[in-house]
Amino acid sequence: MAPTILQQAGDHLASAGANKAPYTYTDPLSEVPTLSGVDVSADGTTPIIDMEALLGPHRSEIIKQIGLACEKNGFFAVKNHGIPEMKINNMLDTAREFFHLPDEERLKFRSTDPNSVIRLVTGFQDKTRNIFVSRQSLKFHSHPVEEYKSQWPSNPPSFRENVGEYSASVREVEVAILEAISESLGLERDYIDKILKGHYVSINYYPACQESELDVTYGVRTHTDPTIITILMQDDVPGLQVINDDKWKNVNPLPNAVVVHVGDILQALSNYRYKSLLHQAIVNCEKERVSIASYCYPSDDAMIGPAKKLVGKDHPAIYKDFTYREFYESMWRVKCSTAKRLDLFKARAD
Repeated sequence: MAPTILQQAGDHLASAGANKAPYTYTDPLSEVPTLSGVDVSADGTTPIIDMEALLGPHRSEIIKQIGLACEKNGFFAVKNHGIPEMKINNMLDTAREFFHLPDEERLKFRSTDPNSVIRLVTGFQDKTRNIFVSRQSLKFHSHPVEEYKSQWPSNPPSFRENVGEYSASVREVEVAILEAISESLGLERDYIDKILKGHYVSINYYPACQESELDVTYGVRTHTDPTIITILMQDDVPGLQVINDDKWKNVNPLPNAVVVHVGDILQALSNYRYKSLLHQAIVNCEKERVSIASYCYPSDDAMIGPAKKLVGKDHPAIYKDFTYREFYESMWRVKCSTAKRLDLFKARAD
């Protein structure tokens, strides 16, 4: 059965003991998306970037492609990224093993503190809106690997080694992509690298759905990411959907490719030229799904705002300068899970 945009009551979460875990409401930013009147495309056209070509004589052309994808789509897939297939498979297998562990083992990491170095976020019910969000996520810092590795789960035994190897490889891809994005905006190659700090990983598990008393089930509700970019590795089960041209489009997995999408911070840096991607995840009634999201973010004291080269008489600054710390602290006070949280930092008209 193909996944659907929403799973109605009677189709809900079940797999490997996941339905035994307590559900906690841990997302203070959640909003219910308005989906009425929005058509769902069977499959969207995903821009594909060949990273191998990015490192060759056709770099300038590939950079133009990246800029166009960021501006028109807000996302693109990257092939030939250099992450060995074995590391990808090991990472996905390790993720499944972790979420198949007994509840008492997984729930050691459960926390509602967004500042925790590592925390497990379980599915939750929002009875006021009559919906269920089924995703379970293990979120943790991963750069530099050796600084955080000892705080990661030791069960399954392969976790630290496999996650560490994958995270180190993704970091290399991240830096190369950010350099290309900087150049696509007409900035110095290291413009974004200079403010880059950490790397945060979310291992996401979407159990196959089963019965629920609530009307609607989401994998993850509509949101944008408070990042510079997000790099997503999907398994072979579809689930990611994005809004392009006011329509939901499926971003089906491509073998050994990662999806890169624009986050809120890049929207601000680009002076709204590149817009943070509105996306969501859906659940599947036959198969569990795993994805690995790698979040790229700046240092706390990094000054965020439109790059000076992108501001002029014909292109006034959309946002004022602010630190990432100011942005991060404010977003937990604003009941919004989209790029609208940047509205607090809009430049005032004269």
